[in-house]
Amino acid sequence: MTTLFQRTTADWRDIGGLDTAEEIAHQPAMWRELSAHLSAEQRRIAAFLGDSLRDPQQRVILTGAGSSAYIGEIIADEINAAWPCQVRAIPTTSLLSHPALYLETGAPTLLVSFGRSGNSPESTATVRLVRDMVPNARFLNITCNADGDLATQSAGDERTLNLMMPAASCDRGFAMTSSLTCMLLAALCALDPDFNPGQLSALADLGAQALEQWSAPVAELSAQRVSRVIYLGSGPLEALAKEAALKILELTAGSVMAMSNSALGFRHGPKAAVTRDTLVVMFRSADPLARRYEQDLLDELRRDQVASRVLTVGADGEIGIDAPSWPDAWLAPLWLLMAQQYALHQSALLQLRPDNPFTGGIVNRVVQGVTIYRHDEF
Repeated sequence: MTTLFQRTTADWRDIGGLDTAEEIAHQPAMWRELSAHLSAEQRRIAAFLGDSLRDPQQRVILTGAGSSAYIGEIIADEINAAWPCQVRAIPTTSLLSHPALYLETGAPTLLVSFGRSGNSPESTATVRLVRDMVPNARFLNITCNADGDLATQSAGDERTLNLMMPAASCDRGFAMTSSLTCMLLAALCALDPDFNPGQLSALADLGAQALEQWSAPVAELSAQRVSRVIYLGSGPLEALAKEAALKILELTAGSVMAMSNSALGFRHGPKAAVTRDTLVVMFRSADPLARRYEQDLLDELRRDQVASRVLTVGADGEIGIDAPSWPDAWLAPLWLLMAQQYALHQSALLQLRPDNPFTGGIVNRVVQGVTIYRHDEF
């Protein structure tokens, strides 16, 4: 009988968590499939981008809502450092409410939209907004659903490129797992001046190894109930900490409160949230300078002896793997595998249904109840 994360698939099915468990587990396979797909699409991507990213006036906006917004935050600085263009991560939820702060009518603009379903009202409205306000803008849609509004609303438009993810990455479960890591890696590859499909394949091998090695220790960690989880990270991993915190909030339906911060920012007030039943998880950076600051905070938290446990994940972490010296943005999907598993187990521990923790529909897989207002009516 097949076992996933220390439970049989039959057990996961019985408790309503099989979709999410399978979608966490199949990520290395999705990354391998994505590598082959991006290799086949490489010429089309290069032709669409041309030399635009070499233009210092070119603006690249990475956008999405919720987890999709965190994708942009994780990768923005890595892409910005690789090109002369200006790269920013701005959520759709900010672009729609304050467009004048973020959009320049005359500036060459590439809007990179991330969307699992592509049916989020903010995603499609943001594309329309940018079309209205920036007449010569172009659009790169990275999405998992070929039939979603994001992919279909601009069909045939030469200023739009739809980059589709492997079909199985369009998660059936409530929480974004494989969809997020595929879209993140697709953007890193598509916007990488030295795209190497072998790097994705190597990451997939590491992911498979991590899933196997971490299954038992993460399940053991998850067997202890906590009321709070705090994720910490530096640089791109601060945004990863946001996503990890969101996963535990979503899959426990808010029963376990979660927050995130940076290693240096945590002392400036947020450290007050640490209690006796708090798990603190530090995502360790690959950057030597950042690691010194992280270690100082880890030593301090352990001296305090307040948190239930202080745990490190990542390069040389207590939950870690022998990974190459890649930038943090590239390694983030690996470390996220731990947070996804932990949230899944905590959901099961609370006797929720991980594939749909919000049975009352208070929070939905695709956001509902959003009214879109025209920017030029106010």
